[in-house]
Amino acid sequence: MSLNPRITHWQDKRVWLIGAGHGIGAALARRLQSAGAALALSGRNPQALEAIASARCVVLPFDATDAAAWQHACDTLSTRWGNIDLIILLAGDYQALRAWELTPDVARRLTDINLMAPFYAVAACVPQLMRQKSGGIALVASVAGAGGMPNALVYGATKAAVNHLAQTLYLDLAPHGIGVWVINPGFVKTRLTAGNDFAMPALISPEQAADEIIAGFARGDFDIHFPKRFTRWIKLAALLPYRCWFYLMHKVTGL
Repeated sequence: MSLNPRITHWQDKRVWLIGAGHGIGAALARRLQSAGAALALSGRNPQALEAIASARCVVLPFDATDAAAWQHACDTLSTRWGNIDLIILLAGDYQALRAWELTPDVARRLTDINLMAPFYAVAACVPQLMRQKSGGIALVASVAGAGGMPNALVYGATKAAVNHLAQTLYLDLAPHGIGVWVINPGFVKTRLTAGNDFAMPALISPEQAADEIIAGFARGDFDIHFPKRFTRWIKLAALLPYRCWFYLMHKVTGL
């Protein structure tokens, strides 16, 4: 039995993608446009959004780390569309960091986009979904949130928190008929992972990631994780005693 409504037909679905200018967000925007969805595309770079948008798209640029901008954007879109069927927050940032490299400024920057932005999204958008008594929200986390990993000092911590946030949202919103999804990718070939200096197991393209996300919505999954040949092993390893987890992380990453 699926935990969420199954989304198998995208024709005229009103979908708001935040972080649509690059990587997985851009690939997902193209896939959903082809499937007939009515899209609103958001991000910080208007030119990048315009390059992806079709004539039918709403281009709504804003900074996801600005709480007031979230509320303004949500109000603008709900006025234009009436209801919002699905909100997908893909905006995020990554910087490889070891413990001795951390600075307060870096911690704040990564936390603002990876964790505070989802909180701002919830504060701005959930009241609209509650008024509608329909729709849903999907948050993009990462399999890096499954447990501590070298280089993921801030990134992994924020993504673990996003997973916790999504679980709590589900408990609150599912009884009201509102869908909640958490998306946990493994390694995807984007500008964020381009700087990694270690082998990335089961690396996939943004287009493959977009296909996995769409398939997860079709199944009604709560946790859309991929590629499963990698993410299943990570999830299983996270259940092991810490001694085993620490050994595996050092062994796999070489760090």
